[in-house]
Amino acid sequence: MSDVPLLETRGLTRRFGSFDAVSDVSFSVGKGEILGVIGPNGAGKSTFINLVSGHLKPTKGRVLIDGKDMTGAAAWDVARAGVARTFQIVKPFNGMTVRENIAVGILYERHGTNRLSVALELAEEILAEVGLAGSGDRMPGELSTADIRRLEFAKALASKPRLLLLDEVMAGLRPTEIGPSLELILKLKQRGTTVIVVEHVMKAIVAVSDRVLVLAQGKVLMQGDPHEVLADPRVIEVYLGHRYAKRQKGDS
Repeated sequence: MSDVPLLETRGLTRRFGSFDAVSDVSFSVGKGEILGVIGPNGAGKSTFINLVSGHLKPTKGRVLIDGKDMTGAAAWDVARAGVARTFQIVKPFNGMTVRENIAVGILYERHGTNRLSVALELAEEILAEVGLAGSGDRMPGELSTADIRRLEFAKALASKPRLLLLDEVMAGLRPTEIGPSLELILKLKQRGTTVIVVEHVMKAIVAVSDRVLVLAQGKVLMQGDPHEVLADPRVIEVYLGHRYAKRQKGDS
């Protein structure tokens, strides 16, 4: 097994005018690892996802995927390297059915089929996996908020990524609906997929993450074991709040 991280960033920085949305972020993620990324609103989490996925070019620093320098590469080149991502603001193909939305990703997958009939069959399997079985013939505009999030997840899975970047895919889900998403993320880990989860649901982060990275004002505040990170006074101060700390103490 190679010791080369699947993803590594070195001094990653993105400046907008005089404002550093992401500043000097360095870390690595190994193959088959789940990294949770948390932080207050405006911490730079989505900007960070955009930099890794090629949707933004860094002002400074480097992005390496499986040891290959992909700094500043176009989003489609990053996708060909095996990286897929979800978006907070979902953008389905509204003129296509839910099933066809997934089939598009399968047809353009690096080692995928070029037969539409096969792609549509495979799309059904992915829809079942994310909890959308039976919704293939519906149009995206007919889906609930929770189901449109599931569709976004399914679209990312269609390309069979080696690295999956999940930007708040559990937003809008009820507590009872979060469990299946967590089970799917852990199943992806068992398959060897590396997953970065940006999320505000702390129970979800703790349940799936091998490590947690905390961003604050665009910088890495700390990273490490989820329980240790969430108990750290600095993290409680800038993000979780003392009410969270009291609640955790009451649960233990």
